[in-house]
Amino acid sequence: MVIERIDDFRWRLPRHGGMRVDGKIFASAALFDAIKDDPCLGQVRNVAHLPGIVGESLAMPDIHWGYGFPIGGVAAFDVDEGVVSPGGVGYDINCGVRLLTTDLRAKDVTRHLTRLATELFQAVPAGVGRKRDDLRLSQKDIRSVAESGAAFAVSRGLGTAGDLEHTESAGRIKGGRLDHVSARAIERAANQLGTLGAGNHFIEIQRVHRIHEEHVAAAFGLAIDQIVITIHTGSRGFGYQICTDHIRALDQATRRYGIKLPDRQLVSAPIDSHEGRAYLSAMAAAANFGFANRQVISHDVRQVFGSVFGPMTKARLLYDVAHNIAKLETHDIQGRPRRLCVHRKGATRAFGPGHPEIPAAYRNVGQPVFIPGDMGRRSFVLAGRAGALEESFGSCCHGAGRVMSRKRALRARRGEDLLRELAKKGIKVMSAGRRTLAEEAPEAYKDVREVVDTVHNAGLAVRVAELKPLVVLKG
Repeated sequence: MVIERIDDFRWRLPRHGGMRVDGKIFASAALFDAIKDDPCLGQVRNVAHLPGIVGESLAMPDIHWGYGFPIGGVAAFDVDEGVVSPGGVGYDINCGVRLLTTDLRAKDVTRHLTRLATELFQAVPAGVGRKRDDLRLSQKDIRSVAESGAAFAVSRGLGTAGDLEHTESAGRIKGGRLDHVSARAIERAANQLGTLGAGNHFIEIQRVHRIHEEHVAAAFGLAIDQIVITIHTGSRGFGYQICTDHIRALDQATRRYGIKLPDRQLVSAPIDSHEGRAYLSAMAAAANFGFANRQVISHDVRQVFGSVFGPMTKARLLYDVAHNIAKLETHDIQGRPRRLCVHRKGATRAFGPGHPEIPAAYRNVGQPVFIPGDMGRRSFVLAGRAGALEESFGSCCHGAGRVMSRKRALRARRGEDLLRELAKKGIKVMSAGRRTLAEEAPEAYKDVREVVDTVHNAGLAVRVAELKPLVVLKG
């Protein structure tokens, strides 16, 4: 495979064979060297074969192999000529990140870390198959979640109107319905709202370690040594089942519409087809469940902080942003607006200053972007820049990106050893199982600083603040 270096942070995979567009990879020299022989680059090439693709098949610096699209993959398709592909969204539909800021400083919480960890772990069910017995949903409730998203939780007193204002798309993707959702998916949704799950999902209590852009940090309400909470989870079994069901349906549609694919994992249907509309509706339902899930967990976090530090303690939502999603958006293409279906697979929006979809409080500085690292090092808050709209359909990476498979990490690490190492760094970790800890060992991930430096220097987003973990909760 021939790949050309464009500059210090961009690489081109020239169009050839059945590719309809070029591929572009955002990566430093060191990051690219680590993936130059990886099958994820072949996935960038494969995505470029899909009908109706616009611009380029893109890969963010956290790119690694995924189902169909690479994780860290972005592609946009013309709504009249293009396709929608579940592989461009993934199984964990609307896995996303939200950040809560508090009025506490590190010195205020140091002696309470064990209590905070214990009470949070009790309040938010975590782990494979964990359920929520105190918030069991009826089918009518699930329909409401599918249609209204985070507003469902707010209507139950589990949040405020301000939370919705500071959530991407106000916490609701239009068109979410249960019409094309299976009975099995609905069954799985009944007692999973307000649960964390397993894998790379987490809740972290962090302190602001460094500020890079003072005026942007001030607009975001961030200050040195401040305590913040990051929540990373998605639509749980509901979204997973929806993806599974529609991959099966679109496999048949791919043959019916004569779509030629270099990889069967890229099963697709025309956006404006019965199958395409059905998937987008079901996906929106799962995305809305993901927004509502993070909203409920935010309420639990607030309750715990209130019990430890008093009811006057505030935990304000800075922002909630989705990844693993396909959205209908309008972008300027060659000087004219064009309606597109933008697939972001392990990628997040990064709209620059002035964009009308950014909350008014942040519109002058750009959309908040969160790039979590691993649980042993640091995470970053950034702000979107105009360069993202010009080059990546307003997109940025969503994390550090794996360099080690889960199986390999399990062979290399023991959860008990990792617990002791993190404790020596002053990081309190609680997990439903030691296996997940081993799978999520810091060395299983790229150095998030290298990833963030790449998006910063490429002009997709600007560094605003660094966060250091104090408490980590895993499934």
